[in-house]
Amino acid sequence: MTIPKTHPFPFDPTYGMTLDTLRAIVPPEAPPGFDAFWQKRYKRALAIDPQPALRKSNLTHPAWQVLDITYTSTDEVTIGGWLLLPRDAPVRRGLVVGHGYGGRDAPDFDLPVEQTAILFPCARGMSRSAQAPIPPEAPGHVLHNIDSPDDYVIGGCVEDIWIAVSTLQALYPWLANRIGYIGGSFGGGLGALAIPFDNRIDRGHLIVPSFGDRKQWLTLPTVGSADSVQTYQKTHPDVLGHLRLFDAATAASRITVPMLVAAALFDPAVAPPCQFAVANAVPPSKYNEIFILDAGHFDYPGMTEQNFALREKLRGFLKLHEPGISALA
Repeated sequence: MTIPKTHPFPFDPTYGMTLDTLRAIVPPEAPPGFDAFWQKRYKRALAIDPQPALRKSNLTHPAWQVLDITYTSTDEVTIGGWLLLPRDAPVRRGLVVGHGYGGRDAPDFDLPVEQTAILFPCARGMSRSAQAPIPPEAPGHVLHNIDSPDDYVIGGCVEDIWIAVSTLQALYPWLANRIGYIGGSFGGGLGALAIPFDNRIDRGHLIVPSFGDRKQWLTLPTVGSADSVQTYQKTHPDVLGHLRLFDAATAASRITVPMLVAAALFDPAVAPPCQFAVANAVPPSKYNEIFILDAGHFDYPGMTEQNFALREKLRGFLKLHEPGISALA
């Protein structure tokens, strides 16, 4: 391991924890009504006709046909993004790819997938899905309607993922039960919340996922989105009560499909204890794996090699699991 020894932060991004202590973290219990809250939202999202609209993109790539896409999500929000289709192969799988809290400027052309339609939606309020009055930047976005669980923007972003799945199925009906999800940081936390309540998603890959163990998330120093919520908490001490419904670790304990979770030992933006709360919550299975990164949201020696190893692990993970396999088998 090559955990960074020097850094510019006024706190320790390992939080004094080792791999052993991180792996021993137990996810928080669900608050009353947790499952009913998300099941109700999912039922509402399933009733939405996404009405996808496609047009040729200005972006080009030799291996992919690139299309700009919009679809309708809950609350009549228009979600924008990109759709990649293989140029020289049939579409046999689908993949929804989330993004971090910096938004997304373009699709990722280097994912290790084949014969796959890849949808890159931008979360509501951000990038191609910018919409007033949702703030487009992370510090304000994460606070939008935070005191109203039914209206909190994070819940809407989870619904955007579910309706991204609906969009792929509307365009390619034969992809039913052949759609996976990938998301990192902000998108990793959203994925942990989305996957357990949508049985159309057949596997998931989360990288340094956010929003795990909200109690710690609200107390550990950070340069990530939790910082603005910690400031808000000083004048709104009841915010934890609302956020417990949006705990990615609590949700992850309900996941029943194959999962590859990458968690970091050092991370100034998403505290490793919160990442491991999510990773540890996924029920054990021969199909599930936690991939250990030395650091997240920070450059470090060996990062290129670790990212390559994770990419190759993902390639095998996406090939290994056939549709219909339960991670709890």
